Amino acid sequence: MKFVLILSGLLVLIIIWLVLDFRLGRRKHHLITSKIETGILHGELDIFAHGKEFFRRYFSELQKAQKHIHILYYIVKNDSLGQEFFTILKEKAQVGVEVRLLIDRLGSFTIKKKEIKELKDAGVLVAFSNRVKLPFLFYSAQVRNHRKISIIDGKVGFMGGFNIGKEYIDEDPKLSPWRDYQLIITGESVNFLQSEFLLDWNEYSSKKVQNEPSYFPKLPKGSIRHQFNPTEAGLLEGIFIDLIKKADKSIIIGTPYFIPSASIFKELLAGRRRGVSITLIVPYTADHILVQEASYRFLRKLLKEGALVYQYQNGFYHAKTILIDDKICDIGTANFDKRSLFLNKEINCYIYDPAFIERVRQVIKKDILDSKLLSLEDLNKPDLWRSVKETLARAISHFL
Repeated sequence: MKFVLILSGLLVLIIIWLVLDFRLGRRKHHLITSKIETGILHGELDIFAHGKEFFRRYFSELQKAQKHIHILYYIVKNDSLGQEFFTILKEKAQVGVEVRLLIDRLGSFTIKKKEIKELKDAGVLVAFSNRVKLPFLFYSAQVRNHRKISIIDGKVGFMGGFNIGKEYIDEDPKLSPWRDYQLIITGESVNFLQSEFLLDWNEYSSKKVQNEPSYFPKLPKGSIRHQFNPTEAGLLEGIFIDLIKKADKSIIIGTPYFIPSASIFKELLAGRRRGVSITLIVPYTADHILVQEASYRFLRKLLKEGALVYQYQNGFYHAKTILIDDKICDIGTANFDKRSLFLNKEINCYIYDPAFIERVRQVIKKDILDSKLLSLEDLNKPDLWRSVKETLARAISHFL
């Protein structure tokens, strides 16, 4: 009995510590975070939706680099694709190209000391973002740098949903083919991606870097109007609410995880009730435990209001996009979930070009054709195990 009392007391103390750690860590994070967004920029954009196509172009651009390569990724895996990626970086560093690689400490946990040493020996500058640290160990373990951006010679930028790993080129039997949206960007807006990378680099690296003029070449204006929003610590919630409020006719959301905040979900329901059509695309197959079950209570309510929910069946759907009427298209790194809304560092691109929005709409149309329409009857079928998982998922939805 005494042992049980001691164990119970320890458990209570751990729970109190976790709650205090998380709340105080979040409060500090909010205090040091400020909103950043660009004005309207003009560039040229192209979209990739398939990994093999994207990585052919991406690796080709890396190999053409003459001056500098700056890369920030959430996940880089120590597999065949990761090794090919490292080989290119080492080869470029060895011929004098400045190569900086910033990767999330937990997201890229499979990268071992041996690989880091080989990169550094070849001249690659490597840093880890978002290390778990005191005084808020639990909170800092939750806050990840989920951005995925690359800048080559200050002239070519990449951003979107792809990480570095073999599943992204359809070599995971469970999750293939992988569906994602990635942008390649040229023109004046690449300067902002460069600035954002350097801000993140200097936050985490011991080897600080100045804003060298060579990092910011004079770039031409392009034809596509867009802007960037890097977010963290809850800033994304207000942006998504503003987007939803602007909808007059339609909202299309593509996301691997649909776990909105209460405020965002309230705005979605209000939009539906004022006559805005709502279409969701989500995966049929989950890649993480409980993420689907966490979405079901929201999907039931949307289905009751007449929204359309499609489950993508041709592999795994990892794209992150929002289309508002024919006016605004959001493509970026943020999922439609609480982790992206309140914890992660993210960066999204908001596009205002009708022709490009139509291109994205056609990509989404193809994805809907590869999907199954979910019905309320499907979600309401008696299933005890699913109900148990839904209860668990609701309890920890903030961290999914």
